[in-house]
Amino acid sequence: MAMWVSLLAYMGVIVFIVIRGALRTKNMADYAVGSLSFSPWAVGLSLAAGMTSAATFIINPGFVAYYGISGVLSMAIFMPIGALISLVVVSKGFRKIGANIKATTLAQWIGTRYESKGFALFFGFLSLLLITFIVLICVGMTQVLSNALGTEILPTLVCSVVFIFGYMMFGGANSMVYTNVIQAFIKVFVGVILLFSGYEHFTGGFDAFLQKLSNIDPSLASAYNPNSPLFRDFFEVVICQLIVGVAIVCQPHIITRSLFLKDEKDVNRYLLISCLVLLFFFSVVFVGLYARLDFPDLMQNGKKISVDKMMSAYVTTHFSPTMSILMVIGIFSAGIATLEGLIQSISATLTSDLIKPLVGDFLIKTEENPKGLFSEFILHKLVIILLAIIAIFISYNQLINPDLSVGIFAQNGVYGYFSAAFVPVLFGTFLKNVPKIVPLVSSTVALVTHFGIYYGRLTPYMQEGTRNPGISTAIAIVVSVLVGSVLYLVTKKTDTK
Repeated sequence: MAMWVSLLAYMGVIVFIVIRGALRTKNMADYAVGSLSFSPWAVGLSLAAGMTSAATFIINPGFVAYYGISGVLSMAIFMPIGALISLVVVSKGFRKIGANIKATTLAQWIGTRYESKGFALFFGFLSLLLITFIVLICVGMTQVLSNALGTEILPTLVCSVVFIFGYMMFGGANSMVYTNVIQAFIKVFVGVILLFSGYEHFTGGFDAFLQKLSNIDPSLASAYNPNSPLFRDFFEVVICQLIVGVAIVCQPHIITRSLFLKDEKDVNRYLLISCLVLLFFFSVVFVGLYARLDFPDLMQNGKKISVDKMMSAYVTTHFSPTMSILMVIGIFSAGIATLEGLIQSISATLTSDLIKPLVGDFLIKTEENPKGLFSEFILHKLVIILLAIIAIFISYNQLINPDLSVGIFAQNGVYGYFSAAFVPVLFGTFLKNVPKIVPLVSSTVALVTHFGIYYGRLTPYMQEGTRNPGISTAIAIVVSVLVGSVLYLVTKKTDTK
């Protein structure tokens, strides 16, 4: 009963903020980047909350519980290093260009930057890959809530999706920034409790802690875990994660957050706040090691705990009932924070950059086109409803039939997207007069390389049953940058002649 009351109270606060934001949301531009003047600390906290999702608080600690220190190095150190450096380096230039061209989505930014509506349409289609990330969050939240509330998986999934997608039909960026701020504070509180929840394991120092892990399995205390499908050697743990981290910011719910700032002088404070909070959030995966010490054989009540269920098992057994409520609310917030950003960015992209160019004359009613069926804003809400239906269908399938973890499924799709977006964003931010053939070819090469290596099981890393999408993505990003650089130099020389 206490869990239900707490969740309903939390949901009530969210709805209140959404209603206030919805009153200021009049059109698609307001929905996509907001009509309010957001402070840099609010946008920074919003980015930190949105960039670290259910993956960081639910799914990734499960990988750490299974595979040990190698997972911590990969997901809490090397990937964040690449991501934060890239965020700092790219944000200013990206925001400046976006403000000048009045872009509201990443697809619009790319299409306008390279003066190609076709290229914007291409990224409108590619945004469908990000639905896999929505699925990851829905699965993670469902696992935690169903375990905490004692409810069945399917109704828990449906109710969660209906609630979150329902309120995201109205407020958009005006609401999301402030709901994200609340979620960020909750996540900080929960993260501190989680990280200190295993303090008793350090009574003999860090070496004693590692020894406890080693007693369960020596590979858990090693920098590399040859028995894992994800953290086998230096290339997987360090090189791939640095490359993936650098490119990971090229997702619409991350890179476009800087467009919420109305004044360029706010960018430095925005970056400082977001980076500090992000470093802390990424460290939460360390809690997976505590979970492994609590469940050394990965079993609970005679059943093996899956990767995706590890954190919910740890929270509900390690903490008192009162504290468990706070933990569940915090983990729920972690999922909602990113899910809001994904719904906001993907729905805006699908409406403005995919449906509108293809069938806008038939569907969208304007003063110039009174025969259209809907206003663009109504069409956008219908897109969110369709996304919700798709999310329920795919998420339920992943809940009952995952490949080790829904994290693998999500990474494959999301990594494919930002590997394709990396060169267009990079070159568009730092180079002038880039022929559109350069980013178009680079994006195509990245997609073909990523999915070709993954599904073709190319390279020795892809021979196991569960494959690491980070391998194919890292290779795809490097190849696409090389191809783009060569093509840029060749076309530049041709132009000078």
